[in-house]
Amino acid sequence: MTGDVKDYRLLTIPEKRMYDLVLSQLIFMDSLQTNNLMDNINPYITAPEVNACLSRQSYEEANHSKSYAVMVESISDNTDKIYDMWKTDVKLREKNNYIADVYKSLTAGDNGEITDTKIVLALFANQILEGLYFYAGFAAMYALGKSGKMLGSSQIIRFIQRDEVTHLLLFQNMINSVRKERPELFTPALESKVRQMFREAVTLEASWGAYITQGQILGFTDGIILQYIQYLADKRLTAVGYA
Repeated sequence: MTGDVKDYRLLTIPEKRMYDLVLSQLIFMDSLQTNNLMDNINPYITAPEVNACLSRQSYEEANHSKSYAVMVESISDNTDKIYDMWKTDVKLREKNNYIADVYKSLTAGDNGEITDTKIVLALFANQILEGLYFYAGFAAMYALGKSGKMLGSSQIIRFIQRDEVTHLLLFQNMINSVRKERPELFTPALESKVRQMFREAVTLEASWGAYITQGQILGFTDGIILQYIQYLADKRLTAVGYA
């Protein structure tokens, strides 16, 4: 982080704003996932090897949060400002609340009952989380690195994304395994719901990418960001057997 401390002071105002917003959002995402995996997913999985993978993933999510904290504490002018952005920035709060509400709706069944369909939808929600909601932020960090700035931060993001790819593959394999074991759950109604979840996720993430860049970051336009997120969504759907 030594070089990044110097680079951070030389960032333009839009670059510094983007960096701070991305860190604040990524901290929330991994903090949410650390508990979500153990509380809302792992208890319903009966394959012990998958239980082990999810436990490992939960540890990695906590480690990611720690890595972001190191970045914040090492670099930023005002650490409390970044940690409080989830409360003070309206757009960030809206995004975080939306994601949290999706998980809440999938874990709060009627009369406390969790249905098989809700568990399957929770697997898709995790695929979306691991495969879409991190990527505008990751791309922003890589853009700074490509311009020769914040190289240490870009490297940490590469390490984190390496983990996220394995998490994404885990959930895609879980979805495809359930499809083989319980094909009756994969109804047209389920597919319609999944596609709705993906469309809403694409809209939210593309909007977030446009918000953090505001047309002032070299290499980004709102159209490029939207196309990139749509491309990722197509890849995620194809990986679980949907067109």
